[in-house]
Amino acid sequence: MKIGAVVLAAGESKRMGRQKLLLPWHDKTMIEEVIDHLLASRVNEILVILGSDSIRIEQKIKNYPVKTTVNPLYKKGMLSSVQWGFDKMERDIQGILVCLGDQPLIQAYVIDRIIDSHKNSTKGIIIPVYKKKRGHPVLIHSQYKEEIKNLDPEIGLRGLMNSHPEDIYEVPVDSPGILKDIDNQDDYSRTS
Repeated sequence: MKIGAVVLAAGESKRMGRQKLLLPWHDKTMIEEVIDHLLASRVNEILVILGSDSIRIEQKIKNYPVKTTVNPLYKKGMLSSVQWGFDKMERDIQGILVCLGDQPLIQAYVIDRIIDSHKNSTKGIIIPVYKKKRGHPVLIHSQYKEEIKNLDPEIGLRGLMNSHPEDIYEVPVDSPGILKDIDNQDDYSRTS
């Protein structure tokens, strides 16, 4: 079973006030850290969805073995990038991991645990859980591609989860990183 990762990296970083994905993270940038963790996992293909600051981000990740695409509708919000990514993913991918570009704390072993759970389960939506709280990345079977195209932008991917609670498998993980994204300067200062 082939697993693809869609990395959502199109946002405008309005709350941060500057492009957060290009902020320093240890010896690289935040987006590079996210990609490094995915490359260390058992993901078969990585597709980075760009929008705001696409040229600068693409330049920063050009030497990584990932594909990029620019979502022309990125200003419509995160769901538009999810939809764009699902549409652009290779046809032989059976499961798509939806990853946030501003979650550099998610380690490869957590990603692999989600992938393993998908491969060993009959469920089509795999969600990591830390201390009873759902986080990211979420792995969604490609059977939901068409339904995702028609989701309400106001509800986003939650609409898919709400419509199919019987097809969700919650994977307990020991990583609080699945709950932490970097939205503003305080988040960045606390975690970097």
